[in-house]
Amino acid sequence: MSAKSVGFIGGGRIATVFLGGWSRAGALPGNVVVFDSDAEVSAKLKARYPDIEIAGLAEAAGQDIVLLAVHPPVVGSVVPLVGPALKADAVLVSLVPKFTAAKLAEMLGGFRRIVRMIPNAASLVGKGYNPTAFSDVLCGRDCRELGCLFAPLGACVEVPEAQLETYAVLTAQSLTYFWPQIDMLASLAEASGLSRDESLKGIEGMLVGAVAALRNSGLTPAEVQDLVPVRPLADEVNAFVGAARPKLAAVLAKLRA
Repeated sequence: MSAKSVGFIGGGRIATVFLGGWSRAGALPGNVVVFDSDAEVSAKLKARYPDIEIAGLAEAAGQDIVLLAVHPPVVGSVVPLVGPALKADAVLVSLVPKFTAAKLAEMLGGFRRIVRMIPNAASLVGKGYNPTAFSDVLCGRDCRELGCLFAPLGACVEVPEAQLETYAVLTAQSLTYFWPQIDMLASLAEASGLSRDESLKGIEGMLVGAVAALRNSGLTPAEVQDLVPVRPLADEVNAFVGAARPKLAAVLAKLRA
């Protein structure tokens, strides 16, 4: 359990993921304050995690570690309101793509104790992959404390800030098209007699091995794919990849603009 108080600006999906991950690990911070402009969202979060406190923006922003968990379109209107409430020794952790630490510091009136993270939904079960960039004004103790806070959520991998938007597409948004395929395969296997757990265990092992083959086999991607003799969805896969790459490239360009 973190000794630092935590404030969430935004009580939506990412707050749910983080609170869920901490709760599952028995590591929910002792003092969590959440602000959300939608009373219904706040009520649902409080019902799920009764130990948290629902409060106004200023109180949530007045905690030791403040997590900015809002959608990018509202950052411009919310962040300037956060700045005056921040404690001098607080740390703001932005979970929002597109807005650089320098831009956030400007919007916060010069506050520079900023961390940026691209959260991954699998943090809910302690298996997240959360690329993180730390401000150079933070000391080693700050980074260690943050590392302890986020450790129950999964991997907190330090990367250059310039890479974060790429990770937003690579590790965060990609779940939206991997998960439906995983669920379809598991459902098909269940219909053929495997249990849900057996199905997902097999898929998990296959996916880990698939990535390892691309990384470590010494073969080209085309040669790796040629290792499987029967490819019943070859045409569909080619069509999906052909359509997906330019669309994702456009999303990445928008995030980095």
